[in-house]
Amino acid sequence: MRATPIFICMLAMSLITGCQNEKEKKHEATKYLVTSPVRKDTSITKDYVCQIHSIRNIELRALEKGYLKQIFVDEGQMVSKGQKMFHIMPNVYEADLQKASAEAKMAEIELQNTQLLADGNVVSENELSMAKANYDKAKAEVALARTHLDFTDIRAPFDGIMDHLHVREGSLLDEGELLTSLSDNSKMWVYFNVPEAEYLDYIISADKDNKKEVGLLMANNKLFDQKGIVETIEGEFNSETGNIAFRATFPNPDKILRHGETGSIIMKVPYLNALIIPQKCTFEVLDKKYVFVVDEHGVVHQREIIVTGELPNLFIVDKGLLENNHIILEGIRMVKDGESVKTDFVEPKSVMANLALYAE
Repeated sequence: MRATPIFICMLAMSLITGCQNEKEKKHEATKYLVTSPVRKDTSITKDYVCQIHSIRNIELRALEKGYLKQIFVDEGQMVSKGQKMFHIMPNVYEADLQKASAEAKMAEIELQNTQLLADGNVVSENELSMAKANYDKAKAEVALARTHLDFTDIRAPFDGIMDHLHVREGSLLDEGELLTSLSDNSKMWVYFNVPEAEYLDYIISADKDNKKEVGLLMANNKLFDQKGIVETIEGEFNSETGNIAFRATFPNPDKILRHGETGSIIMKVPYLNALIIPQKCTFEVLDKKYVFVVDEHGVVHQREIIVTGELPNLFIVDKGLLENNHIILEGIRMVKDGESVKTDFVEPKSVMANLALYAE
């Protein structure tokens, strides 16, 4: 009876030892898939929140004081250059023009009479010059009165789309009072902010003198059917955000875009001779990215990498890896730094094909 506990202990130890041996054998038999980074030219697509503006967006204001007699247009209407939009009651300005015209006629008659007297040496040349000056002054008054009268008709300065009406017929207007706004939407200026580091990459790139083509993702998450060109960069950085504003110009033939809209600029950023690895090879520790590199002796080394760009399921690595390094592709949760492992190498092209990816 006393031999029973000893037997049980020996049996338990035998089982534990057997299990450990089985685990060691299984671990020794495990082979980890490894691959290498790929070096190639590629590009990533970045998006920037943007503001959309008409190339011309102006306020139309009353040039003269008076009652708004008639409105010839409506909100949201397309108007043509020179088209009459508003008419201010012109009675006072018509009277001023008639008065100025009458005075000009009187000055003209006085000049003619003085000319006759001067020809007969009755009056001096100074008196003749004074009569001419009075006549010129009278003609200027006529031109001024006619200009004020013309200001009672507000016409479109260019082809565009009308905005909200701020007045109604019969309103008493003050000089300079806002009537409406007018937008020329034939082309649109789209402003977007770029971080300093990306601005520097752009401005020192080899193709900085070429016009950069960009796309526009509209608020409905659909791509605008016209391409834009980056034409200008503002002169100063925003000290609060560290960004600088770029401006792209988009043709707008169907007048889809309107002043004040928002969206996202889609811009391709080229990466020449970039080092690319699958994202599945990486893991994070305290916001830093790492991979497991296996050396020529089969020893695993944890290595920090610096990622400079991201593609679908791929990372562009700036620092931390070489093109001939072997990195663990599968099973990164099962290995530890300094551990010896056996590996099977998978060609990078095969890895990319299996990921069903395409890096341009």
